[in-house]
Amino acid sequence: MKKRFYVLLLILVMIVSFGLTGCSSPATEKTEAPSDDAAKTTETTDTAPAPAKEKVLIFARSGDSVSLDPSNATDGESFYVARNVLDTLVDYAEDSTAIIPALATSWETKNEEGTIWEFHLRKGVKFHDGTDFNADAVVFNFDRWMNEDNEYRFDGENFEYWGYMFGGYPGIVKSVTAVDENTVDVELNTPNAPFISNLAMPSFAISSPTAIKKYKGDIFKNPVGTGPFKFVEWLKDDKIVLEKNENYWGEGPKLDKLIFRSIPDNSARLLELQAGTIDMMTGVSPDDAQIIKDDPNLQLYLRPSMNVGYLAMNMMKKPFDDVRVRQALNYAVDKDSIIKAFYGGLAEPAKNPIPPSLWGYNDDITAYEYNPEKAKALLAEAGYPDGFKTTLWAMPVARPYMPQPKEIATALQQQFAAIGVDAEIVTMDWATYLAKGENGEHDTYLLGWTGDNGDPDNFMYVLLDKDNANVGSAGNVAFYKSEAVHKLLIEAQQESDQAKRAELYKQAQVIIHNDAPWVPLVHSTPPIAAKKSVKNYVPHPTGGESIFWKVDIDNN
Repeated sequence: MKKRFYVLLLILVMIVSFGLTGCSSPATEKTEAPSDDAAKTTETTDTAPAPAKEKVLIFARSGDSVSLDPSNATDGESFYVARNVLDTLVDYAEDSTAIIPALATSWETKNEEGTIWEFHLRKGVKFHDGTDFNADAVVFNFDRWMNEDNEYRFDGENFEYWGYMFGGYPGIVKSVTAVDENTVDVELNTPNAPFISNLAMPSFAISSPTAIKKYKGDIFKNPVGTGPFKFVEWLKDDKIVLEKNENYWGEGPKLDKLIFRSIPDNSARLLELQAGTIDMMTGVSPDDAQIIKDDPNLQLYLRPSMNVGYLAMNMMKKPFDDVRVRQALNYAVDKDSIIKAFYGGLAEPAKNPIPPSLWGYNDDITAYEYNPEKAKALLAEAGYPDGFKTTLWAMPVARPYMPQPKEIATALQQQFAAIGVDAEIVTMDWATYLAKGENGEHDTYLLGWTGDNGDPDNFMYVLLDKDNANVGSAGNVAFYKSEAVHKLLIEAQQESDQAKRAELYKQAQVIIHNDAPWVPLVHSTPPIAAKKSVKNYVPHPTGGESIFWKVDIDNN
């Protein structure tokens, strides 16, 4: 029995030893823990890389867009979006109004008079719907802009900017011809000095002809261009969503999505920026600029000043048909107190319709001083010794030239009351406000303008020439019609020598100052705020953010 026991024990030990040997590494193999590099290799092999986080930038403004068809829009809120969806033939430089190539790579005049312009188009560009950008597309867009009987104008579309900049329909443009697939000739009836600068404006961006034919009257909410971002959706008074155009002909964009949100209240926008629910905002109340500077998570930009905020007096209505009444209101306004109260020092008083940053500005003009007694005397002379009743229309949204329009209207109301003028404040939604102003339904009307192209013509002809005082489509909402000013402005358009043009604009400013169709209020330096994670943003003097394709955002 003992022998059998020892035999069985020996067999058991051998089995266990064999098993242990089979499970161990050979004598020549290292048995220590794997190195760090080995561990990393194993982890990389076993775990899939995390997908890149989507780059989304949310840009908040005070009001919604009116139309995403830029040819049929006049407001900055519409242009914010459209500039990123559609391209123009030529564009502005990143930080100035110098002209650079865009959908046209080069251009030149073909005659001594400078009335025939030839554009050489960028090849291989596609619209967002996959159709080709070519000379026929350019001709199609020009025909739609300039010809009032064009079959692709819908629901009373007026294309006001075309009328403003080119003198009506068809205005100064005689013909537009496709020379070949990538060449277009534009012939003008007369020379036009700001012609190329005008074409860089967002109103003259090139839309897909196929999309226009498809969407017809709904093209204003279905934009299709060649730009760095493609339109996705528009939730009225809430947000507009754009997404990256993977086939963009230019550099970028770096963002995957660009979202424009409408948040009417300045303070509410700032609270959302501080909370991180938006990434950028315009319409910063100047009083909040220091708060933004002091916040380590935010950054403040100042847009170069190329604007004017003003109160227009409707000269089609009494008593504003009397120059003494208009001058009286100019003497009644204390601009310095308004700037101190509502601009935080980020503005200067205006005396002319163009800002001092533009060539052609007439600094020799003496501003209307703040003088309520002189204002009262002029009213008495005009037959209103006890003043009169009127309405003061105030914008419902903050604009770069007027960050707190309702509060500014209240200040003006109080200053007018001091000379016996009882002004009832009137306001309404932004689109209606603009439409009624163009119709001339107002008495006095707060508005402003940010220059589109760095040319005085863009202020003075658009805002104060008789050509643009047409009821229903007025850019000149004072309905001011001066033959003397008109003659000077048309001569300036046709003059190629900039020094001579500047002198003509200076002469026109003298006449406008004496006729007083406006109370020019301010030229502002608008603040813009963003989170520190926003990179490569450069505020443009025109106020149009056409460079979002350069902007990046750090998601970490």
